[in-house]
Amino acid sequence: MKTDMSEKSASHLMLDDAIVTYYDELCVMTRQCGHASATANDVVHELYVRLVDRRTSLEGKSSLRAFLRRACTNLGIDRLRRDRFELKLFSGSEEEALGVASNIAAPDANIDLRRRLSILKTAIMEMSLQRRRVFLANRIGNLSSDEIALRTGISRNMVDRHLRKAYLHCLDRLEDAI
Repeated sequence: MKTDMSEKSASHLMLDDAIVTYYDELCVMTRQCGHASATANDVVHELYVRLVDRRTSLEGKSSLRAFLRRACTNLGIDRLRRDRFELKLFSGSEEEALGVASNIAAPDANIDLRRRLSILKTAIMEMSLQRRRVFLANRIGNLSSDEIALRTGISRNMVDRHLRKAYLHCLDRLEDAI
């Protein structure tokens, strides 16, 4: 057990020494990749934290300096990508955000929709059987007036009259409820 702890300590000590030794070089290199000074420092600190958290063993690396430079470069690239993504994501103003249509109905609209559907169901059931059949064939079955006339055996004018009266009946019921 002591050997395991001493190995971890040796690895941590090696990492600590390497970060102290190459800190300025890593920061300069990160700034040259396009990062601001404060961001470059953050990238190097994040590199240290990640290496400690992952308990990455530095022993056996042929060049510790090259390993840290490569890891820092990769982390810097990740940081630039994340910054660009966040800039795109949060670049709009509040006005633009409010102008974006939502595909989710407002809660009060959903309640109102249910109430209106209930009123329409009641209004449809109040119609005569023939008017109800003509109306549903047109609205639900997407049949034209001519097709309904052929299927029901009534004239096209009568179908149109049934549809007109059915629509007016539904509108009257909805207006009464509002």
